[in-house]
Amino acid sequence: MGRSDHATQMLSGWAVGTPGPMRTGPLVPAHRPVAAPGPDELLLEVEACGVCRTDLHLAEGDLTPHRPSTIPGHEIVGRVSSVGEAVSVFRVGDRVGGAWLRGTCGSCRYCRAGRENLCPGSTYTGWDRDGGFADLVLVPEAFAYPLPETQDAALLAPLLCAGIIGYRSLRRSALPTGGRLGIYGFGASAHLAAQVALSEGATVHVMTRSAQARELAVSLGASSVGGAYDSPPEPLDSAILFAPVGDLVPVALEALDRSGTLAIAGIHLSDIPVLNYQRHLFQERNLRSVTSNTRQDGREFLELAERIGIQVTVSRYPLNRADQALTDLAADRVNGAAVLTAD
Repeated sequence: MGRSDHATQMLSGWAVGTPGPMRTGPLVPAHRPVAAPGPDELLLEVEACGVCRTDLHLAEGDLTPHRPSTIPGHEIVGRVSSVGEAVSVFRVGDRVGGAWLRGTCGSCRYCRAGRENLCPGSTYTGWDRDGGFADLVLVPEAFAYPLPETQDAALLAPLLCAGIIGYRSLRRSALPTGGRLGIYGFGASAHLAAQVALSEGATVHVMTRSAQARELAVSLGASSVGGAYDSPPEPLDSAILFAPVGDLVPVALEALDRSGTLAIAGIHLSDIPVLNYQRHLFQERNLRSVTSNTRQDGREFLELAERIGIQVTVSRYPLNRADQALTDLAADRVNGAAVLTAD
C-alpha cells in the first residue's frame, strides 16, 4: 500500500472508556476504521508501544480526556504502511517512531524561540488523537523520528517518551559536570536518564520504594540506593522527581546542596505540602517543572542513546493485555518500562 491507494482499514486496540481506577476497567476494546493519511501523515503498522505513566493518568482520570474514547499510547515503533501526498522524508516500509508531542502551531512566540513544548496550541499523541495501543496509528511526518532497522522494537519504544522526557528532565535539573544527582522514583524514564547522567560522569543516588527498582539502579551503576523518603549519603547538586508524589518535593529540596536544582518530571503530581523557606528553598535552591519536550530534545536523546549504548529494561505484554500492563504499572509491579508488542 503506497501513497495514493489507501483502502479503508479497521484498527484493533484499546480505548479509554470511562476513566477511573484500573480495577473499574477504564480500558475498553476498540475496533474502528482508520482514516486515510492526511497530506502530511504516515500510517504506521505498530510493532511495539511503550506504556507510560501518562497513559495511566489518562485511564484513571488524573488527566482529563481531551476527546471521548481515545486510544492511548505515545511511545510508538512502527512500519510505514502508507503516506500522504505531501510526505517527502519517509517511504513505505521505513521504521518510524511516534512520540508524545504530535503538533504545534509553529508561529507563536514559544515556537519561534525554539520552545515548542510550551506552545499553547500543541497537541499530543494518545490524548488529542488516537495513539499506539492499537495495531495501526496515524503520525504526522514532521513529528516522526527515524529509527534503527535492526533493533528490537520493544527496546526502542521506551526511548520515545520515557527516554526523551527523562533527558529533558536531566537538562532541566542543571546537573553540573561530574555532579551529584538524586533520582526519586526509578521506573521507565528514570532508569534511562540515570544512564545518561552516569555516561557524563555524574554520581547518581536513587531513592525509590520498589526493591526491584533499587536492584536495577545498582546494576546500572548507582552509587547508593534507598527508600523514597531516605536521605542520600551526600548533598545533591541536582535532583529529579519522577514519582508523581507531591510529598517528595520537600524531601528532595531538603537534600539539595546550596544552589541545587530540583526538576519535577511528571505531567501530573499530587499536592505539594507547605514548604518551609529556610529548610527547602533558602540558599538559592531552585524548583523547576518539566513540560513535554521539543523535537530537538528527541533528536538529541535518540542520537545519544545510540552512541552510549543505553540499556533498556522492559517488561513485555502482548497488545491484548494492555489493561494488565496499566494495572501492573499502577501497582509498581513493572521493572523498567512496560511495552506492548504486536500479538
